[in-house]
Amino acid sequence: MSQRVQAVPTVQVDNDEVIVTEWRFAPGSETGKHLHGYDYVVVPMTDGLLLLETPEGEKHAPLVAGQAYFRKAGVEHNVINASDHEIVFIETEIK
Repeated sequence: MSQRVQAVPTVQVDNDEVIVTEWRFAPGSETGKHLHGYDYVVVPMTDGLLLLETPEGEKHAPLVAGQAYFRKAGVEHNVINASDHEIVFIETEIK
């Protein structure tokens, strides 16, 4: 069981088409292991570095403010803020 602080999700939109969530990560905080049930787009609001704990091992993913990325449903990971500052991103899940 992880001893990390949990990242803070704030759902901004949840309708028949999408779920839009703002994620705020204090340094060292995490989402917890989860599986994405929908395709999704992430738009970083801050620069930073994420540590991804995946079934294939650990990976680092740099974030650049305003540089969106897309992932297909089925991604499984724990997302951890590996930066020394807060990271914020907007996640849009496509239903």
